[in-house]
Amino acid sequence: MNSIYDFSAIGIDGHARRLADYAGQVLLIVNVASHCGFTSQYEGLEALQRTYADRGFSVLGFPCNQFGRQEPGSEAEILGFCELRYGVSFPMFAKVEVNGDKVHPVYRWLKSRKRGVLGTQAIKWNFTKFLTGRDGQVIARYAPADTPQSLRPDIESALTRGKPV
Repeated sequence: MNSIYDFSAIGIDGHARRLADYAGQVLLIVNVASHCGFTSQYEGLEALQRTYADRGFSVLGFPCNQFGRQEPGSEAEILGFCELRYGVSFPMFAKVEVNGDKVHPVYRWLKSRKRGVLGTQAIKWNFTKFLTGRDGQVIARYAPADTPQSLRPDIESALTRGKPV
């Protein structure tokens, strides 16, 4: 696999989605959870989506229950929570594992492209973020404590690079 666009994932609605559908876009891929200390970041993620969507940007949310069982609900419950509490309009996917033997291929690839603190591949907690460019390559990896607002300069730079004509 050579880019994020080579992968597929199950949408939160249960249907397979090709990430090639986002080809040419800048993506912020985030493992999310509804009962986490960082859950309020949904608000900032949605603000990024609304601000930059018309410029070729999208947040992709991947619920994960691997950290403190902070995403215990069904996909329907997760989606309802996100829409009602935070007005989430960005694409959400079915729950995935981001570490271990059952790691989703998207996350295996992302982690192989950008390591975390001290060179580790493992995702340390919910709301770890990966920014990919229009070419489908990973530009940066951000820690859970990095707020969506703090990513704006990198997103704007990525949107400017490789801009479609």
